[in-house]
Parts: sequence; structure tokens; C-alpha cells
Amino acid sequence: MTGNTANSWGPLPCPSYLPNRADSGQTCTPLLTARNEEALKQLEAELVAEHPGLRVVWVPADLGSDAGLQQLLGALRDLPRPEGLQRLLLINNAATLGDVSKGFLSLSDPAEPFKGWALYCAGKAARAMLFQVLAAEEPSVRVLSYDPGIMDTDMQKLARETSVDPDLRKRLQDLKTKGELVDCGVSAQKLLNLLQTDTFESGAHVSF
Repeated sequence: MTGNTANSWGPLPCPSYLPNRADSGQTCTPLLTARNEEALKQLEAELVAEHPGLRVVWVPADLGSDAGLQQLLGALRDLPRPEGLQRLLLINNAATLGDVSKGFLSLSDPAEPFKGWALYCAGKAARAMLFQVLAAEEPSVRVLSYDPGIMDTDMQKLARETSVDPDLRKRLQDLKTKGELVDCGVSAQKLLNLLQTDTFESGAHVSF
């Protein structure tokens, strides 16, 4: 990242997913938001321990409600506007599987359908189109849909333990036992590289 950067991150089940390897001499102010206040406090402590002097702002809020959105927007407005501020990054790292222990008609992303994951797959497909439309409507805003790979997170643990489809459940369990899950820090570094080079087409989908 170049110059001063303000960052807003959504719910973070994998703390090391944070792009916290910024080059020396560059500054950023992470604004973290999630429903779990205790998790936010813990993450703040981890970040400050790793980066002494780092200012961390966090907002416990449910972004599924208007009140939660207003809380986040208020915190963004209250952030200082340092001289040389060049970039505001909004990184949404939120998703839901729904109840994957129950079977139902699967409406999924045709590029990667998972049995029983209708809500998740439909949400991903909708997000991809939403980002493409946003990129077309707002040419001054850079939009990237980044697939970080299958990482070892609480969400992946839930999926490998409760997915209704036995074949999918075994596949996810094998990824864990064979050590083939993507390291959060490695994926975060790739995202940082994409943002630093800034050569992606706005609205594009990039996989790990």
C-alpha cells in the first residue's frame, strides 16, 4: 500500500487473515467490525502486540441491520483524516453457510456447486454480480472479489463436521488431516500483493 491507508474489515474468523504485513514506513488504521465484542478485543490485543503503536478501532455491530450499518458508518466518519491519506480499503470477510446439516434444494454458483450449501453458493454468485455492477456504475471505485482459498477457520470446521453430503464432508475432512488447507497469512499476503500492484480489472474475481 502506498501512503496512509484506512482499512475497514468485516467479521474476521481467522485473525491472521488480516493484511498486517504492510511495508515499513507505511501506516494504516484498521477499523474492525463483528458481532462478537470479545473476539474484537482479543484481535485488537494480538495486533497491538505484533505492531506496537498501531491504532486499532473496533465496532461491535451486526451489519445485517440498519442500526449496525449506521454504527460502522459513524465510526468511519470519526476516523482522523491524516494528511496524505491515499486509500480507503473496505474488506468484507463475512459469509454464512446456513444450516448445512439439513438437506434442501441446492441453488448454487454453477461454477462451484456444493450439495446442501444453497445459501452460501447463492450468496457468492450474487456477490460476484453485485461487484461487477458496482464496478460498472462507479468507475472511480476499485472493486475486487477475492477468493482466499479453503482456509482453516471456524467456518471450515463447521462445514467439515456438519455438511449434509457425506462425500463433501469427507473431502473437507481430508483437506484438514492432510494439511492441505490454505494458510491464512499466505492468502492475506497474496491479497496484499494484488492491492499493491493494483493491476486487476475492477469487478474481477481472483482466486488464491
